Amino acid sequence: MIFLQLFYTFFKIGLFGFGGGYAMLSMIQGEVVTRHEWLSSPEFTDIIAISQMTPGPIGINSATYVGYTAVVNAGYSHLVGIAGSIIATLAVIFPSFILMLLISRFFLKYQKHPSVAAVFNGLRPGVVGLLAAAALVLMNGENFGNDTWQVMVSILLFIGAFIASFRYKVNPILLIVICGILGYIIY
Repeated sequence: MIFLQLFYTFFKIGLFGFGGGYAMLSMIQGEVVTRHEWLSSPEFTDIIAISQMTPGPIGINSATYVGYTAVVNAGYSHLVGIAGSIIATLAVIFPSFILMLLISRFFLKYQKHPSVAAVFNGLRPGVVGLLAAAALVLMNGENFGNDTWQVMVSILLFIGAFIASFRYKVNPILLIVICGILGYIIY
């Protein structure tokens, strides 16, 4: 049954998705597009775009949208799709909630211990690697286009958004709006 599969899949993603929502994206794509084939790659790309534009953490937003879309794609009604959203969202949040309750007590007591510091020194570069993998997953034909003109425009938008964000600290919401307007004008 899709609801049990959704719960198990997103519970697993929530349990092992260290590094936040962006680091979870490659895990989510691997599970919902490749393994279970609940969504197509273009649908997943659209969900990522919507998840970035809506308030809240991208991993949780993605789970919500994937839960809904997977259930509707399986042939259920839109109302039942809402149940899929709720199940996927709660499943991705639940492990973090439990782990934070357990870890916070341990961490507050032992945060200065050399072994704990060493573990975090190893986790930090791993999380950066997961974020880089998520960025690479999104660098595909659905996001950058298929013909030379689209690819060139997409690369310019990418570079412009990167510089504006990294160098000039422009608000990400403003960058999304600007890129959306430029996309409308150019295409």
